[in-house]
Amino acid sequence: MMSNLRIIPLGGLGEVGKNMMAVEYGEDILVIDAGLMFPESDMYGVDFIIPDYSYLRDKKDRVRAIFVTHGHEDHIGALPFFLREFPVPVYATRLTCGLIEVKLRQAHMLRETELHTCAPGDVLSIGPFRIEPFHVCHSIPDTVGLGVTTPAGLIIHSSDFKFDHTPVDGRPTDFAKLAEFAGRGVLVLMADSTNATEPGTTPSEQVVTQALDDVMRKAPGRVIIATFASLISRIQQVIDVAACYGRRVAIAGATMAENVKMAMRLGYLRIPERMMVSLGEMESLPPSRCLILATGAQGEPTAVLSRLALGQHPSISVQPGDTVVLSSHTIPGNEEMIHRVINRLFQKGADVVYHPLAPVHVSGHASQEEQKLLLNILRPRNFVPIHGELRHLKQHAKIAAELGIPRERVAVVENGYVLYFEDDCIRVGERVPGGYVFVDGSWVGDAVGPAVIRDRESLAMAGVCVVVFRYSPQRGALLGTPRLTVRGVAARDAAEEVIAGATEVVRRTVQDIRPRTPSATVERQIQAALSEFFYQQTKNRPEVIAIAVEE
Repeated sequence: MMSNLRIIPLGGLGEVGKNMMAVEYGEDILVIDAGLMFPESDMYGVDFIIPDYSYLRDKKDRVRAIFVTHGHEDHIGALPFFLREFPVPVYATRLTCGLIEVKLRQAHMLRETELHTCAPGDVLSIGPFRIEPFHVCHSIPDTVGLGVTTPAGLIIHSSDFKFDHTPVDGRPTDFAKLAEFAGRGVLVLMADSTNATEPGTTPSEQVVTQALDDVMRKAPGRVIIATFASLISRIQQVIDVAACYGRRVAIAGATMAENVKMAMRLGYLRIPERMMVSLGEMESLPPSRCLILATGAQGEPTAVLSRLALGQHPSISVQPGDTVVLSSHTIPGNEEMIHRVINRLFQKGADVVYHPLAPVHVSGHASQEEQKLLLNILRPRNFVPIHGELRHLKQHAKIAAELGIPRERVAVVENGYVLYFEDDCIRVGERVPGGYVFVDGSWVGDAVGPAVIRDRESLAMAGVCVVVFRYSPQRGALLGTPRLTVRGVAARDAAEEVIAGATEVVRRTVQDIRPRTPSATVERQIQAALSEFFYQQTKNRPEVIAIAVEE
């Protein structure tokens, strides 16, 4: 017998980032998270990527709410875009609501958004869904997993989690609540797979405190620590260690500054009085008394660390004797950018400390033994690995099989596959849209689609040639001399020779044109002829744009 329950992953499955899940029962839909993902190196000009939630557009009046599990960008980053189309209530814990406020204020959307604060232990009734947030450990305070009771059964969404017995905030994962859920019977567990290829257990966040202590004790000059703007637990660790060594702290990065301000106001960050200074005030302090918290640990071109590496930051510059710490993990696809930044920092005379040279970062995600423990506690009837590339999902599925969950009750799917429940057993159905939506400045979605990215790739690989020429359709004749401009085709000292040869190609092409030939036809013929000319000359085919100006 088919139930009315459907689960549709719209982001985070088959990739790391842009997490988003839709839970549908009858005529009601609950959305969990709306995150972003950083672009890969071949996605030219793209700022970030958000989920494709077009599946929900014709069901807009059925979306009841969105619940956000924690305040990292891969879970809240797409909220402003989603809420513009789906102005539904938002539920989150206190710190997560605060970080959402910062994001919505920047997008000028705070006033029109209905934000509800909840806490672990609360019970929320939204349509047919009975939602129970429960505390889990992660690398940011106030992270929760969700127990969602539906008429078809109990769904557990783990969120990002690990079992840290000595967390920075002193609040371990709520094992008692997990045991209670197990006693009720779990229809399906959806669990974090990010570290499914890592054996053993993930180290405690306290390991980082000792590593930061080692760095600050040995650093002769300024210490610059780059991390995520939303990594509030890590920022607290940095503050605590800096206080031990009498270092004053400045923040470089607008989003981090806003997040710190919000976390302090809500009581999630404890900073000694007069410890914080501005970047300008730091200039008058001895280098051994200075610490700068910065954004850009993923090598993002516009973030603080990249601008420091290039010498382009307006307020500060890297000096010999500085120690730069990258306190974050490398998101898959960002390796090239991060290595480039590290090399440039070394060139400027800084000492750069990063994982795995020192344990200045530990993952916020469960490794294999913790994943096994969660499965053993809950003993779900069905299992869906979430949050990870396909290799992570597959490995997590193998772990579940080792623990005795039948393979037919484990669904390894990528974004867009609809999951049904038939006679209490999970079934994979049709696929709906669930791909990439690119954000580039003010452009979102179709305006910056795959075709635009392909054009940018072509321009980056071979350059562009623009030819403007006067043309008489009546005579089928070229008037005057064509004007050609090339960029990225040849070096400046060789460009004149290339342009001279290309100009002659345009002349010869128009000589063979019959009278009354339309301008558009002539433009196409010139583009084809120039494309072949450039290939013969350079073995590349630059983008050719031909523009006829009619007499």
